[in-house]
Amino acid sequence: MVRKFLDTEAAGGAVLLVAAVVALVWANSPWREAYDTVWGTELSVGVGRFVLVEDLRHWVNDGLMALFFFVVGLEIKRELVAGELREVRVAAMPAIAAAGGIIVPAGLFLAVTAGGAGARGWGIPIATDIAFAVGVVALLGARVPSSLKLFLLTLAIVDDIGAIVVIAVFYSSDIDVSFLVAAVVLLAVMLGLRRAGVVWLVPYVILGVAVWLVTLGSGVHATIAGVVLGLLAPARPLTAAAVARGWAGDLADEPNAAELDVMVRLAKTSVSPAERLQHLLHPWTSFVVIPLFALANAGVAISSRSFEAPGAASVAVGVVVGLVVGKVVGISAASWLAVRTGLGRLPEGASWPMVVGIAATGGIGFTVSLFITELAFDPGPLQESAKIGVLGASTLAAVVGIVVLIRACSRPDPSPAAGESPSGLDRDPVRP
Repeated sequence: MVRKFLDTEAAGGAVLLVAAVVALVWANSPWREAYDTVWGTELSVGVGRFVLVEDLRHWVNDGLMALFFFVVGLEIKRELVAGELREVRVAAMPAIAAAGGIIVPAGLFLAVTAGGAGARGWGIPIATDIAFAVGVVALLGARVPSSLKLFLLTLAIVDDIGAIVVIAVFYSSDIDVSFLVAAVVLLAVMLGLRRAGVVWLVPYVILGVAVWLVTLGSGVHATIAGVVLGLLAPARPLTAAAVARGWAGDLADEPNAAELDVMVRLAKTSVSPAERLQHLLHPWTSFVVIPLFALANAGVAISSRSFEAPGAASVAVGVVVGLVVGKVVGISAASWLAVRTGLGRLPEGASWPMVVGIAATGGIGFTVSLFITELAFDPGPLQESAKIGVLGASTLAAVVGIVVLIRACSRPDPSPAAGESPSGLDRDPVRP
């Protein structure tokens, strides 16, 4: 399951890169106005007097991205129930590393912007783009230990959790409590259906759309609804796999339609709803939703005029420093601290230079960084300079990460003594 997730993310990263390049070229071409016209086109959806009107960019950012965050929620749930985040001691290393990769970049951004007009964008450099980061590491093939790839994936997932909290707490405004109460009630109804053993998907889809709508009206960003719905999905099978296998073994050579229907139902419920939904939706979010998001948001005109407004230049510098320097320093230092204190250990087969290379790829903040940019700043010079900073920093971080990992992974293993890390630091055998 993890290997398939990584493969989809790596392939999706390639499509994402193409979409971003197309958007950037389009926005800096003679057809720039067409770019703004297309994504500024309004689309209304409604029933009777209840009509929701948004331009195409907001339908992507508020609507389709909720589906992306739903899949993120499903992956977080899977990791919490059956993955690396299940065991606190195993998850400690990537979790501590992710915390360092959030705190240091945000601090550096605030130091560069010095409380100026762009300080509100401090959340922009905290994000790591899973698709791009995994795609960059995938380019190096088997030379990167699989344990290090899993470390990157777990780190990025914890990083996503941090970004989700930041979006919900710091980038939501004008909260309407009545809408939030309605969202909670709808979620309670969904839990009630789940406890009652209802497995039919239709009522959950209807309630999920309703949760998204009331969350959109509450002032909390609508994508948070996607995360919550993903976390609520059952991550354990509703039917034991042994039951499905036993039923299959007892089927007659020529089963009738009723027996086949039962077999299909048992086969489906022997896989957890969270895993089935992720299997169904992950390709769509990786190959359709995220590329559309890049196409809608990466099209920024690169011009010196973007940096002339007060605070615009410091925003761009803050983003670059935060993503390129802050991620390397934060993730590497936090990882060292985790090993030094005995709370974690290096991934098996990894060295400290490899960890630094992974930390550098953590500076590829593309998708969520652009997303937070849209929330932090209104359209204008600050938003444009932040986007330019994100694009430049993500490119630089990818190059630095590749170079460091190539050099680190080509070095012979120094074969450290038992219980000692390649750098001479004690490695506490925490992992069971």
